[in-house]
Amino acid sequence: MEVQVKQEILETPNSGLGPNRLTTGVARFPPPDVIVLSSSDSDSDAEEASAGGRHNADGGLGGSEHKRRKLNGLGVTKPDNLLAPLPPGADVASQALTVVRPVESRENGSVMVNGHNCKQFWKAGDYEGDSVAAWDVPSGGMDHVRVHPKFLHSNATSHKWALGAFAELMDNALDEVCNGATLVKVDMMKSGKDGSRMLLIEDDGGGMDPDKMRRCMSLGYSAKSKVDNAIGQYGNGFKTSTMRLGADVIVFSRCCGQNGKRPTQSIGLLSYTFLRNTGKEDIVVPMLDYEREGQGWSRIARLSDVDWTRNVETILQWSPFLSETDLLRELDMLSDHGTRIIIYNLWEDDEGFLELDFDADPHDIQLRGVNREEKNIQMAKEFPNSRHFLTYKHSLRSYASILYLRIPPAFRIILRGKDVEHHNIVNDMMMSQDVIYRPQAPVDVRQMTAAVTVGFVKDAKYHIDVQGFNVYHKNRLIKPFWRLWNAAGSDGRGVIGVLEANFVEPAHDKQGFERTTVLSRLETRLIQMQKNYWCSNCHKIGYAPRRNKKGLGEERGNYEDFIKIFLRTFCVNRKNHLDPCNVVL
Repeated sequence: MEVQVKQEILETPNSGLGPNRLTTGVARFPPPDVIVLSSSDSDSDAEEASAGGRHNADGGLGGSEHKRRKLNGLGVTKPDNLLAPLPPGADVASQALTVVRPVESRENGSVMVNGHNCKQFWKAGDYEGDSVAAWDVPSGGMDHVRVHPKFLHSNATSHKWALGAFAELMDNALDEVCNGATLVKVDMMKSGKDGSRMLLIEDDGGGMDPDKMRRCMSLGYSAKSKVDNAIGQYGNGFKTSTMRLGADVIVFSRCCGQNGKRPTQSIGLLSYTFLRNTGKEDIVVPMLDYEREGQGWSRIARLSDVDWTRNVETILQWSPFLSETDLLRELDMLSDHGTRIIIYNLWEDDEGFLELDFDADPHDIQLRGVNREEKNIQMAKEFPNSRHFLTYKHSLRSYASILYLRIPPAFRIILRGKDVEHHNIVNDMMMSQDVIYRPQAPVDVRQMTAAVTVGFVKDAKYHIDVQGFNVYHKNRLIKPFWRLWNAAGSDGRGVIGVLEANFVEPAHDKQGFERTTVLSRLETRLIQMQKNYWCSNCHKIGYAPRRNKKGLGEERGNYEDFIKIFLRTFCVNRKNHLDPCNVVL
């Protein structure tokens, strides 16, 4: 007699239905889509039921309740009659169970993955991008490499530290000084749709025309590498920095006409949320371009009316703005030239709070989590000369004040309505010394030198553990308070330094340097500088005097010579029957 067994069938979504609807059908071979529920399930149910009785007696969860929660966590719907015996002659397929698969849906502008809001940066790349579109061959006969939207996230992971992403955007504003920029504003604003918090970065530089806007949104385009003293060089900073701070960014830019051209203004949307939720397999960036016509603005005829309407609708659906009038109002907030960047759908931490803390200080933007230590915040109040060392990791105001070695005249960094006061840590030093470092390197950098200023922080007499070198490259801080000498005990404490090293190349995230022989030699020399300074001056701030190894070696050699002479004279006196202790040296 054959035994009829219920089968649980995993169904695939029907492409003709909505995203949340699934169809049921009959299992087909081969059977990887079929899960056979054997008698072991019944046995385990019985065991859990008996165990559940004991748990209930103790006030805990019963076995059935525990299993129900377990199944719910897997997204499986279990009917009440799952294990009921089948009537004779019953159709197995008609009794098949439908497993509800976790699906992605959109809720409040964020992506839902497995029923959870995906608003954490480090998890935002964990989604399945189904490849369904055909790989078309262009008319020229040569393939073009696609860039999948997931690359936006993986590319942004180069920024391990969120404040480093702010620095990239401020670099772009400072590079616009040559085009008339006098300020960069960093502020918080609220969405007109849902009231959520957004970031604003605005400058009054030269702005971007339609072509430059498209290069900005693309990967790897940079004309700055040919400009002396420009900080940007890789053509990647805008994408990595904006995507590190939030899932979406909309850019407004206005540019004066040059070479007989009319003034233009452009709007571009780079939305990770839009690309994910619509299943795009390429990075699609909706854009709108206008040009000055008399006293008003007219559309630039790059697109057909249908395409223009589609771009407007897409931008309005996936941006914080409700109408084209709202978009144009943002452009009117710019003067004759400048750029306005709005980052929204800001990332959250594991506890569901925004990574960025706007409430701790109304004139600052701070980080939550491991970068923020309450002990350091309290110490910064007690030791003001060490404040930047203690707070730069979590405070944008503190970090921005030391971000540049020199600030151009009349250029302002305005953070949440208040100017950032530029600071050079040389002003925090006492007993400072200047040392010239000449790199032992290839011919092209041998003529370069670095003036290293090293000294004790003014709070060093309190023996707090503050030390490290601020290393700049082309005026931009790359390594803040770089700690190189990790000595045991208190050696090295209080020694800080600053230098501009243009002969080493920064990494792409501008938070470190490329590992080269030139960098290794610089590290060795800086360690030696700190050791020499410490050993020579530590006694002046209350530490026990240190003796360098060379001095100790000389003293040890002199002591050994003394012992040899003493023993030789002692033996001679004894042999001559003289007082053996009468040793004249």
